[in-house]
Amino acid sequence: MAMRFTILGSSSSGNCSLLATNQTKILIDAGYSGRQLRKLLESVGESIEGIDAVFLTHEHIDHTAGIRGLSHFEHLEFYANRDTARAVQSKLKKRPTWKLFNTGTTFQFRDLEITSFSIPHDAYDPVGFVFKHGNGDLFTPYRSLAWVTDLGYVSELVRERIRQVDVLVLEANHDNDMLNQDTKRPWAVKQRIIGRHGHLSNTAAKELLDNIEEPWWKQVYLAHLSKDCNSIEKVSETMTKGRNQKRDYKITVVPPGETLPPFEV
Repeated sequence: MAMRFTILGSSSSGNCSLLATNQTKILIDAGYSGRQLRKLLESVGESIEGIDAVFLTHEHIDHTAGIRGLSHFEHLEFYANRDTARAVQSKLKKRPTWKLFNTGTTFQFRDLEITSFSIPHDAYDPVGFVFKHGNGDLFTPYRSLAWVTDLGYVSELVRERIRQVDVLVLEANHDNDMLNQDTKRPWAVKQRIIGRHGHLSNTAAKELLDNIEEPWWKQVYLAHLSKDCNSIEKVSETMTKGRNQKRDYKITVVPPGETLPPFEV
């Protein structure tokens, strides 16, 4: 088996995915309660006891809500940079097994190579990840996945890191018109969302996909949709406007809160 990737759930309310190889099983973020995470894992035939580690992108609750419950599992390791770990730990009574990395570094966890990179978001030290598996030979060719949600704009560093991966998970948080018309969110919150350290709109996500030169992607997931200010239909409509005919990858829009079938990377 190469890598098997399963989005357990993704929206502005909660985010968590499972990445598995023959030797390793990890969670990318843990934005649901411990009880919810157990149910989500069981729904795909897995268990918390079978997970080896949790990798955190940043400290916001829709990415870390489950850490309190997961911290009671002594075997679990929690990978984060120092600022993220400090922010999460400040809200916990129990101290989980933290494994700290420096943002921008590449390190090994079992049979996975992980590269972290800085992303622009209003958190202490938010990161995206590239996960790489394989030996680069005929029998075990390299396979890779980039996880990039929660970013206000696409920096050159982000463009560089995500171009040469097989699978890309990218934020498409809101539809600009729906956000402007939303009566629940104060003006200041809307400004935060559309700001340079907020969230990518559908339009911004499409511009990224259309303007990356010669991407290696086979599968793109558009995730982290707002339940109030976006919809599957709005994302799909945006992606098909003036569509770049050079696309030779599949786009899947992730319904908020739904678990998707596993994808073999």
